[in-house]
Amino acid sequence: MADFSAVKSRQHAAWSAGDYAVVGTTLQIVGESLCEALDLRSGGRVLDVAAGNGNATLAAARRWCDVTSTDYVPALLESGRKRAHAEGHIITFQEADAEQLPFADHTFDAVLSTFGVMFAPDQEQAARELARVCKPGGRIGLANWTPDSFIGRLFTLIGRYVPPAAGVQSPALWGTRSRLDQLFAASATRIQVERREFIFRYRSPMHWVEVFRNYYGPLNKTFGGLDSDTQAAFTREVLDLIEQGNRSKDRSLVLPSEYLEIVIITK
Repeated sequence: MADFSAVKSRQHAAWSAGDYAVVGTTLQIVGESLCEALDLRSGGRVLDVAAGNGNATLAAARRWCDVTSTDYVPALLESGRKRAHAEGHIITFQEADAEQLPFADHTFDAVLSTFGVMFAPDQEQAARELARVCKPGGRIGLANWTPDSFIGRLFTLIGRYVPPAAGVQSPALWGTRSRLDQLFAASATRIQVERREFIFRYRSPMHWVEVFRNYYGPLNKTFGGLDSDTQAAFTREVLDLIEQGNRSKDRSLVLPSEYLEIVIITK
């Protein structure tokens, strides 16, 4: 049996490392697209789960929704709060675990998560919580990296250097239709899936490595746990992976990474 508590503690340390907001802000377009896919309406009650620095949160607020933004890393919530203040939005920010949401049943018209809830170690419990707090006939909107995407393959590579905890399923399974059907079979009347791409645009492949090494928690922790020789080997493999997908044709980086944009209608 997996020790979900221990896994969550390590994950919390990883996502608290670096400064995810530096990376997270570049993903804003995904939150905007997801809110459009959900056809959000002004005045709707919206919950953003594992919100990071608030991309989907802000996208929903820009559509005049009543938004609650949650994450279990206080520093990320504070980053979202500052962004909301800068844009003049009134948003509720609340520290919360995706597997134990502190809200009553059927509270929200829509529940969102962009590249967030997919990392919860107890996948079944996290899915139950998303469905529990969503109103019947409401919508759950997710953006999840697929296993064959650049990010999915990156996490597979990381797992070769830092083996994942026993009994914990890959987060990238949230990016497969079969796993979504399993997770939401009891709570969904319809699951709509669209394949999309996010494009990483950086000065160069090495620039991407430097930014993610410094600011993206999981990569920051991976590098921090390796000796210098192993760090160099890992860097070479990451650069090889990047070059397989880089379509810039010059020194810059233009790297697509596939994700699923998911709309679930709840029972």
